[in-house]
Amino acid sequence: MYHAPIPPSYYTLDWEDEGHESQHGGFMILHGILMSAAFFVALPISIALRSVKHAAHGISMIAFYLLIILGCAASNLYRKLTPDMYDGAVHGSHSYWIILGAVSLSIVDILSATQRTIKFLRGSNRTLKSFWTSVILRRDERQESPEYSGLMEIDELESSKLSPTTSMELQSISLNDEDHSQHPEQWARSVHRHHRHFSTMSEGTIFDAGSRTHSDDTLHDVKITTRKGLIHQIGQFIFALVERTLVVAAFAQLLIGIVTYTGKQNYINGCLAHLIKGGIFWCYGLLSFGRFLGAFADLGWAWNKAPSGDPLTAEFVESLVIFTYGATNTWMERFGAQPGDPFTTKQIQHISIAVMFCFAGLVGMGIESKRIRKWLASSTFSSAAHPEEMPREAVTEPSSYSGSLNPFPALVIGVTGAAMAAHAQTYLFQVQIHALWGNLLVAFAVLRCFTYFFLWLGPPKSILPSRPPTEAIGSFFLACGGLEFMFSTEEVTIAAMRRGRDDVMMFLNVGVAITCFAFCWTLFVVGFKGWIKSRTHAVVTYRNAA
Repeated sequence: MYHAPIPPSYYTLDWEDEGHESQHGGFMILHGILMSAAFFVALPISIALRSVKHAAHGISMIAFYLLIILGCAASNLYRKLTPDMYDGAVHGSHSYWIILGAVSLSIVDILSATQRTIKFLRGSNRTLKSFWTSVILRRDERQESPEYSGLMEIDELESSKLSPTTSMELQSISLNDEDHSQHPEQWARSVHRHHRHFSTMSEGTIFDAGSRTHSDDTLHDVKITTRKGLIHQIGQFIFALVERTLVVAAFAQLLIGIVTYTGKQNYINGCLAHLIKGGIFWCYGLLSFGRFLGAFADLGWAWNKAPSGDPLTAEFVESLVIFTYGATNTWMERFGAQPGDPFTTKQIQHISIAVMFCFAGLVGMGIESKRIRKWLASSTFSSAAHPEEMPREAVTEPSSYSGSLNPFPALVIGVTGAAMAAHAQTYLFQVQIHALWGNLLVAFAVLRCFTYFFLWLGPPKSILPSRPPTEAIGSFFLACGGLEFMFSTEEVTIAAMRRGRDDVMMFLNVGVAITCFAFCWTLFVVGFKGWIKSRTHAVVTYRNAA
């Protein structure tokens, strides 16, 4: 009714048009399988191995590049044997930029390995074991030698004379299983204090063990070393961020590849809106499931207590992303409109949703601000005549302050789902699909609120992931809702109706099947990382709370 007929595409040429039996669609299927295996199988495994500095990381990267080479070869063969059916396609050029990014990270790895090799060759210990430890495993050779361990023990004894309080803390640590089971939180905190004391004393081996003060030159050297360490940490963070972004970029390329192959080019703005926003919810659901499994537990994002420090909460990051999305999307809803055109009802609907994202995200970030929390609490003390005379119990932080109970990210997702479930569409089938994924987002919001309710009743006290069951189901609804969001693209629903596939149950079942498969793979990757870490690092044992 409103768009030109859908033109022939690679899909129709390979599977529907006359003479499709002689086409070469198998090469395109092979290309998709190989590139997906590279970026969604080999690359996540490589990231997991790198995070624990495992020696097999290099093998996984070789498999990654081998799959890319085979996938690009299959694509080139297909293009040589098939006429161009999509003018101006950017899928191929964008893919090469992503591959170039992966190669750049590998070059950094190669330069680092070269530097370690040169250092090994210049050293005095050139044994095979030393090469494996320093070059392959990237570990400090001194940490492997008994002489260095003994030196650290001597340093700790010297330092204990200067700090009797710290010495008493160390003596109070008991590493037997019985103490673990009786006081797990105290034991964990004791180990943390011991770790910090251990690190400080290991730095003390640089200086004379008997010296109490250091010269200005020595302090200047320490400042330079600290600055270099900070720069190294920033570099590591950027490297890890770019490496993980490659997986998300590959997912975007997968969607663009599907659009290019099926020839959905008549309604570009609507297609981009559904794929981008649905893709965000899909990735959001997978990350939420990762949090349920225990990912980001070191930041306290796995519904646990942060092991150390005071990092940003997951709710603050969610609110920041929501705010950024709303602030940018508010001005993008008029894409395709001519200057002076009146605002349509659909534009007002979508702009209102973007404004909600913007300001609700600001409210969410404000709630997570500790400074604003103190300002809000100050009104309580101003109403008291003599606040210094109040009993200690009256000014003690409630137990709910130990975690973040911020419902605004869930509120935004839930309201968006409720609004889109009532979105006006041209055909009944399109209305049903929008209602399907809208209700899935509402279900996620309800379950996230249940999570906060139960955490308000019993805030987390352990550094171990608490795994609320409401989060497992909620993240599934969120990811599946994002997938159905992408399925509700106008040209996808029209193509389904023209082929007699306009069945809501089929759309739902396909989305559920894909989501289950993705969750299964997420569980494998997170579990694989934990298994590798348990075999290469010391493991803290704990008993059942009962």
